[in-house]
Amino acid sequence: MQLPGGAEATLHVPYLRSQGDGPHRLWIATLNLPRPLPAYLEQHGFPIRYSYVKEGWPLAYYQNVYSTEKGSAEMPSAGRAFTPELITQLVARGVQVAPLLLHTGVASLESHEPPYEEFYRVPLETARLVNAARANRKRVIAVGTTVVRSLETVTDEEGTAHPGEGWTKLVITPQRGLRAVNAMITGLHEPCATHLSMLETLTGLEHLKITYREALQERYLWHEFGDVHLILP
Repeated sequence: MQLPGGAEATLHVPYLRSQGDGPHRLWIATLNLPRPLPAYLEQHGFPIRYSYVKEGWPLAYYQNVYSTEKGSAEMPSAGRAFTPELITQLVARGVQVAPLLLHTGVASLESHEPPYEEFYRVPLETARLVNAARANRKRVIAVGTTVVRSLETVTDEEGTAHPGEGWTKLVITPQRGLRAVNAMITGLHEPCATHLSMLETLTGLEHLKITYREALQERYLWHEFGDVHLILP
């Protein structure tokens, strides 16, 4: 398969959960590129866009100000509203900010399709801060579903968070419950998305019905733009 800029891609097999007789969206492939992958993507790549986003924005428009490593397939949109000034104000008011990493995978999945594995890294100091906050009955506010998935992956059944890294397959459901996070900043999610099940685990179904009904009435946008909200159960 020919790619822009004289590059080539050889498709091998569909990736993981790509099943059925229809077209496969993700493949394991070998790339033959004229330059390193990050530089090639900066020149020829473009972000995943949903249908209501008519204009093509540059890659920099999709970056969070606190990101330090490249690797996500889609924008971790819950953190996009944060600016350096806002983070400074939060820290000045005593809000502790703890870093972790999760490379977001392709989230535009089909109905009821579980999320793909995603790479995460939770540092020791972050695990300590989460444990200290919970021990002192303070809030652990996750900025986005990616943070929830990372922290819940490394938190045991007793509610103790541990440092760790790897690939997580965890899906948060009301039956499984939340062990580390007790509040979050997030966007809106489709009725059949697994992330909506995560929100139900945090807030309960009745609260979600009220908030989503309001969002629909006010014509809020889904996904990247216009839907960030803070949930404080």
